[in-house]
Amino acid sequence: MGLVRVFACVLSVFVSLVADRFVVLAAFSQSVDNDFTFTLPAGRKECFYQTMKKDASLEIEYQVLDGAGLDVDFSISSPSGQLLFSDYRKSDGVHTVETEDGDYMFCFDNTFSAVSEKLIFFELILDNMDTDEDPDDWKEYVHGTDMLDMKLEDIMDTINSVKSRLGKSVQIQTVLRAFEARDRNLQESNFDRVNFWSVFNLILMMLVSAVQVYLVRSLFEDKRKIRT
Repeated sequence: MGLVRVFACVLSVFVSLVADRFVVLAAFSQSVDNDFTFTLPAGRKECFYQTMKKDASLEIEYQVLDGAGLDVDFSISSPSGQLLFSDYRKSDGVHTVETEDGDYMFCFDNTFSAVSEKLIFFELILDNMDTDEDPDDWKEYVHGTDMLDMKLEDIMDTINSVKSRLGKSVQIQTVLRAFEARDRNLQESNFDRVNFWSVFNLILMMLVSAVQVYLVRSLFEDKRKIRT
């Protein structure tokens, strides 16, 4: 019975510590990652809005995946209407804004193209959006750490570092997939062009060969009339 009681006490302490760790993990601030792909018709301009808080960070990265020229005009405006960044006929770009309270507007402009539509990918990374929470509130939920002589601050820093690197890895993989999609669209377009001009040149060579054979044969034909 004594051994069972000791085992039960150890198990209850372990469960309590594990539960506390999960509460700490749930209290960490998280960044928000969103990506979107859409078709921008020729001669059109599309704008999107993102609500931000003060002292947060908004990072936007975009790429033109398909369309003639692989270019687009891009701009970001603050809630007050001030133009923060603008790109003219670029295929990709990355911009970071330290934000204030309000709605930020970012636009993709294809009005300079009268024929070709564009396939556009963009990704939003929102940091420090949980500004209402006190970063030290997690300490209220921690109990019994003295018995294990653990430094929860070091654990939190380590987990935050791992989380940040994993988030960066996911972001890089998303961007690489966008680059791969754009390169594939470009290769398929070049493949269709090569096939078209190859068939055109083949037909032209056959016509030229037929004309040459006809002209050579006509040189050796005797068209004089024979009198009998």
